[in-house]
Amino acid sequence: MMHKQISWLKSANSALVPVRVITFYLNEKCRLPVVLPNLYKRMHMSQQVVISGVGVWHPKESITNEELVESYNAYVDAFNHKHADEIAAGDVTAMPYSSAEFIEKASGIKRRYIYQKDGALDINRMKPKIAPRADEELSHQAEIAVEAAKLALDAANVSAQDVDAVIVSCAYTQRAYPAIAIEVQEALGIEGFGFDMLVACSAATFGMHRAYEMLCAGNAKRVLVINPELVSPQINYTDRDSHFIFGDVATATVLELADTAKGEHVYDVLSTKALTKFSSNIRSNFGYMTRAEDVDPYGPDKLFHQAGRKVFKEVCPLAAEHIETHLASHDIAPEGVRRWWLHQANINMNTLICKRLLGREASQEEAPIVLDEYANTASAGSVIAFGLNHKDLVSGDVGVLCSFGAGYSIGSLVIKKR
Repeated sequence: MMHKQISWLKSANSALVPVRVITFYLNEKCRLPVVLPNLYKRMHMSQQVVISGVGVWHPKESITNEELVESYNAYVDAFNHKHADEIAAGDVTAMPYSSAEFIEKASGIKRRYIYQKDGALDINRMKPKIAPRADEELSHQAEIAVEAAKLALDAANVSAQDVDAVIVSCAYTQRAYPAIAIEVQEALGIEGFGFDMLVACSAATFGMHRAYEMLCAGNAKRVLVINPELVSPQINYTDRDSHFIFGDVATATVLELADTAKGEHVYDVLSTKALTKFSSNIRSNFGYMTRAEDVDPYGPDKLFHQAGRKVFKEVCPLAAEHIETHLASHDIAPEGVRRWWLHQANINMNTLICKRLLGREASQEEAPIVLDEYANTASAGSVIAFGLNHKDLVSGDVGVLCSFGAGYSIGSLVIKKR
């Protein structure tokens, strides 16, 4: 036997919320009241989650297109000279030259920051030279994560002691375990828990999604999401089509409930949306299995590589449809969006996506591009665009944070300034 009734329960913010309760009578003396799951979830979701702080950190050193091309073309000269006979016989393909103009036209990139410039332009090395650190020292990736975290905490007007969860979400972590997030947690003196996430270029938004859900569920009161994108060790500096793509950076965001937010610029997270669809068109095969496979652990396929034209053709319509659907769930037309903070992989991708959404090209003010200075920074690109281009918005302005890339994966947040 069961009995339905409307009851009032207190939500976590002490507001009375009506919920439907079904009471199951197991026998005359035993009753089991059950709150319907969807209504119970709605009760907890009634609390508003906000982004209260954002931080963007970059290394001191950078590499211009001209510097990169000079090094690459010198490498090409050396390679083609060394293999001249094999090239003439058709046994080896001559390496092609590059140019700064080609890079900028193909991507919109003019320069990129790099964690350690030494070695990256040396034609006898063609990779950054990063000194190893002892286990008891702060790791390189944790170090840049801490720098970004401090900036985000400062923007949110809170201290590390006010945080109870840390998510490090990025394209690569420098080791399998212990988690970089737990190392950062220790370095900052945070009580609580932390974990790492890898979702390639969508890692930052997916990390914010998890923070949003944790806050809604009451598992945390304030979450620090950090994206330490130390990508340069995974770049193949001898590949014309990819050697210019990435730069190093670290970003961080603070998410919490609205009633505790103290930052100067606070944004309601209206909702999140995610999509994944398997593709090998963007791939890195670096991993622990290479030890057992008897292959070169640093071969070209173990570094970043992609089928760029296929990615462009497949991801652009997928991302545009994803964003349009997400906005439609709030009855918001693309024209009602004040700012688009899109993934920063390629200026031509962003131009096409905005054209599909708006029916025209978006201005720099509407959809900021940071590629020219930062290059592609894996998952951090949309957060950089947000961090550097949000303070001018006014109360009620709506924006979209969206990242897309390897996986394929797409993650978005619709946010509104308080």
